[in-house]
Amino acid sequence: MTGRSRTLFNARMSAWAITFTRPVPYDEALRLQKALLSARIAGRIPDTVLFLEHPSVITLGVRAPDEHVLLKPAELAKRKIALYRTSRGGDATWHGPGQLVMYPIIRLHAQEAEVHEYLRNLEEIALRTAADFGVKAFRRLGLTGAWTCSGKLAFIGIRLKRAVTFHGLSFNVRPDLAGFAAIRPCGLSGERVTSLKELLGAECPTMTQVRRSMARHFGEVCRRPLQFAGARQHPPEELERLVNRNLR
Repeated sequence: MTGRSRTLFNARMSAWAITFTRPVPYDEALRLQKALLSARIAGRIPDTVLFLEHPSVITLGVRAPDEHVLLKPAELAKRKIALYRTSRGGDATWHGPGQLVMYPIIRLHAQEAEVHEYLRNLEEIALRTAADFGVKAFRRLGLTGAWTCSGKLAFIGIRLKRAVTFHGLSFNVRPDLAGFAAIRPCGLSGERVTSLKELLGAECPTMTQVRRSMARHFGEVCRRPLQFAGARQHPPEELERLVNRNLR
């Protein structure tokens, strides 16, 4: 696609969902987010939402102190847990296989550009997704995320650049929760963490089922129904090119 023939995408056009069948290393996913962010700011791609899992990794928000990582670098390396400091808000969190991560790269409409409203929207998506599988989740005053009576289920950390979002929401479906023992989750001492697998046992849904639920609720809450890229439905050429170029 040449520069002269590019379509400029506005916030009212269709949004696309891109899913990945393998865990995506955090550095690759971040590189892709940054490429999509620049393209979305320029209007070269439509609103895009990434759904993926990561290999085991700890990320620290921009203001998170190093001491919220409870293991020494040598121990992290021994356990094959990567560590990254990021530009997102929030504190320390862990990602790994079995945790569904959603990264929206979307331009906020003028009436929704307030950061706190967008955070509440992401929480609402997590609450509705949990409810689809019979789990009652709730907010906690003054904090960001989604909790159950057994512990925190979903984690949120975002950043905006020129009204376009990146980073996003992670939701524990069936991860090995031992990964969270390496951090002080969200900077809270003694914070319990849970998952749909821990809560539902054999009735735990698949990652695909949770992804479909989350995508549907994203469309409802953020007023952007998602088209899933696949063999029968190709995303715009520039979006497809950026995804292919930024993942090894």
